[in-house]
Amino acid sequence: MKASKVAYKPVGLVLGALSGLAASALFRQVWKTVGNDQDAPDATDEDRGWSEVLTAAVLQGAIFAGVKAAVDRGGAVATRRLTGTWPG
Repeated sequence: MKASKVAYKPVGLVLGALSGLAASALFRQVWKTVGNDQDAPDATDEDRGWSEVLTAAVLQGAIFAGVKAAVDRGGAVATRRLTGTWPG
């Protein structure tokens, strides 16, 4: 394994945690705008319909994937700029 990959591992873990926090905050804000309630429904919430539960799940997944990809890509680009080596 290349040294750049090993050195990037702790950075990737921290970025992953931060991206999860950012995605969670973004989803809550989006759901306040889109949803009827303050909180997104759980899959087992008896008082919520299929469409609301599935809409929340799809929206949450898309936001988390998009934020993760943006943060991962940004971290890799920053690493290349700093070290001259792509971490992947």
